[in-house]
Amino acid sequence: MTASTQFKRSPLAMALLGILHLEPMHPYAIQRRIKEWGKDKVVNVAQRAALYKTITRLQEAGLVAVRETGRDQQYPERTVYEITDAGRAACLGWITEMIGEPRYEFPEFPAALSFVMLLGPDAARVELDRRAKALRANLTELDNDAAKVAAIGLPRVTMLEDEYNRAVMEAELRWLEGVVADLASGELTWSWESLAQYQNS
Repeated sequence: MTASTQFKRSPLAMALLGILHLEPMHPYAIQRRIKEWGKDKVVNVAQRAALYKTITRLQEAGLVAVRETGRDQQYPERTVYEITDAGRAACLGWITEMIGEPRYEFPEFPAALSFVMLLGPDAARVELDRRAKALRANLTELDNDAAKVAAIGLPRVTMLEDEYNRAVMEAELRWLEGVVADLASGELTWSWESLAQYQNS
C-alpha cells in the first residue's frame, strides 16, 4: 500500500490539491485563492494552522513536494509547493468518489432534529423559525457572493457548488416553512404523555 492510498482524504486536502493542480503556490496564496473564488463556503480554510498541517501531511504522503523556498524584504520565508503525479491521481480519484458515491456525513442539524421532541412544540417552532430566518439571510449572502465571483469572470462549471448550496438551502427553507406552519396550526404536536407509551417499546 502506497502513502497516497493510506492518506485519509478530506475536503481541505482535496481543495489544496485542486488549487495546486493549476499552479505551484505557497500556502497563504492557496488560502487567498480559495477565498477569492468563494470556495471557503464549502471548504474550511479559516484556520491557517489546519491548512499548514494538511499540506505537511500531503507532503509526507508524496502528494505534494516543495518547489522552492524564497524570501523577500516584505515577507518571511515562503515555501512554494507543487502537486506530484501521485497527487494528481489522488485528487482526481477523490473528486470522482466524492461526486459519484453518496455517503452519510452526519451533519449536526439532522442529529439535533432526531431529538427535537425534547424542546416541546412551542420551543421547537421558535428555533425552527429562527433557522428559517437565518437561511433566508444566508441565501441573500450567497447571491451577493455569487455576484462578486461572477465579476471575476469564472465559468459556470467552477461555481457549481454555489448552485448546489442554493438548491439545498431553498429545499430546506421550504421544508422548514412547512414544519413551522404545522407547528403553528397544531397539526404537528406532542407531549410527554403522548411519547411515554414508546419509552419501553
